[in-house]
Amino acid sequence: MATVRVGTGRRANALGSRDWRALAELFRERLAVESGLRAVVLAGHGRGAFCAGSDMREWVDAGRREVDDCFAAMEAAFTAVEELPVPVVASVRGAALGAGCQLACACDLRLVADTAVLGMPIVRWGILTPPAFAARLARLTGPGLARDLLYTGRLLDAAEAERHGLAGRRVPSAELDTLTATVVDAIARQPPTAVRAAKRAVDALDAPARERLARLDQNPTTDAEAMRRGLRAFLHHPGDTG
Repeated sequence: MATVRVGTGRRANALGSRDWRALAELFRERLAVESGLRAVVLAGHGRGAFCAGSDMREWVDAGRREVDDCFAAMEAAFTAVEELPVPVVASVRGAALGAGCQLACACDLRLVADTAVLGMPIVRWGILTPPAFAARLARLTGPGLARDLLYTGRLLDAAEAERHGLAGRRVPSAELDTLTATVVDAIARQPPTAVRAAKRAVDALDAPARERLARLDQNPTTDAEAMRRGLRAFLHHPGDTG
């Protein structure tokens, strides 16, 4: 088993472009070639948050191209997680928002503490939702709830996330590590070839949709003025996450 912790424990583990690229590289070039690997746990650094999304300080003076490049780096990281040959288990405490929510959605299983909050509030920043983001969310929640979350930017607490399929299992925060270890141990006890085959079989269900998405322009565009307003509000209220 491998455990990957994202962020530094500061700023709710928001990640910059360099971090997203490093995450993609880790999954594609190191974990994917580990023949003895049975499962991966993905968690936030520390016990405060899973990942509150991208570090939007990078976007304060950025143009559309720089923002698009950041989104491309995010998508490469999510795809690398999805394409890992073995199961990836998200262990979610606190905020999993925006790109952090997408990162959790890219995992095979999502185990959440009762303190978790999940959602896609990117509409607040004037970001035009990439098709891959919408598809990743809708595969778990269904299109109805995905529309609700993407149109309004509202967030789900752990109970509602579990009820609607965004989270697999929910436990008190003090029990999350134990649950994660139990689930990973159950995976590791199975024949590894059978587990890898099971993942390929489930992934095959999504293959046609992913192929269609791959043919679309994945770069988001932004409403520049709405983004500037959103970023100003965010930077003046650092307790907010997006």
